[in-house]
Amino acid sequence: MPTTQSTATLRSQPPIETGARPGVFRRVLEVVGVQNISLLMAIALVVAVIGSQNPLFFTVGNLRVIGTAIAISGLLAVVQTIVIIMGALDISVGSIAGLTSVSSAMIFTATGPFLGVVGAVGIGMLCGLLNGCIIVFGRVNPVIATLATLAAYKGVAQLISDGRAQGYTGADGFFVFLARGTLLGVPTLIWVLVIIAVLAHVLLRYTSVGRNIYAVGGNDIASRLAGININRYIIGVYVATGAVAAIAGVLITARTGSGQPVSGSEGLELEAITAAALGGAALKGGKGTIAGTILAVILLGILTNGMTLLGVNSFWQNVAKGALLIVAVVIQQLRSGERRIGLPG
Repeated sequence: MPTTQSTATLRSQPPIETGARPGVFRRVLEVVGVQNISLLMAIALVVAVIGSQNPLFFTVGNLRVIGTAIAISGLLAVVQTIVIIMGALDISVGSIAGLTSVSSAMIFTATGPFLGVVGAVGIGMLCGLLNGCIIVFGRVNPVIATLATLAAYKGVAQLISDGRAQGYTGADGFFVFLARGTLLGVPTLIWVLVIIAVLAHVLLRYTSVGRNIYAVGGNDIASRLAGININRYIIGVYVATGAVAAIAGVLITARTGSGQPVSGSEGLELEAITAAALGGAALKGGKGTIAGTILAVILLGILTNGMTLLGVNSFWQNVAKGALLIVAVVIQQLRSGERRIGLPG
């Protein structure tokens, strides 16, 4: 949730030279967030640097490429943010997307697009339910549980597909609309991300469910004593995460024209965690915003696109993402004021 400054600190600050009332300025900061302002500045800097090196960056076609490229990773980053706010982690989202991509294509081939999408979402929810049950009833750490299911779901996807792409959706109107269609001039993939992000933002900011998710991540013992059914929230959040990961899987199928067991979903979990951490979601739980995550997704998308335009070796992209994740976690640790391992004091 947005962090507010103490009254004493605010009163001690000099008045705004622009003539704006301090109360209005504070409200703007609360809505945007200091962390988000730094992300906006980083995006502006990266855009300026890349644009000065390659004018093609500012073309409408390239901006569409960036938007459609970040749509799938953005969906996973949004739900990963909710999981992290709750004080957990889901490393299996990429594998769920791969499994549901294959499933949607195979079901589509046998029945049609409607059952293909519904079946994929149902499978994604079952995967999320299994994750939640392992954590709750097996008392397994979320990182270990979802690390195990990451391998398991990927294995299932490869087993049912024999390790090959399945089906062909490139001739179906619905899947073509998802992949290349537009609404009001905006690609459908971006609309899907916007809708999911807005729903997640409303859930976290304006509902009791969202407040309880923050509470569970902030202090699970106090939340339990306050009467919050933590187990129900854990399972519910993981089921919702599985559903959104399935939607990402369907979008992968639409973009590639076939179900992909691994290609297209490999590494998405790292991108989701990196975006959530860069966006200000505290890995210890209780803090984070959807707006910050979306800005981080945009920053990562611009960096990836920019490195491609500038001819940077694609292998460096993973190096850059890993480095950004380390930087984000280090910044969180420094801001928290907690004692750093291995250092005195």
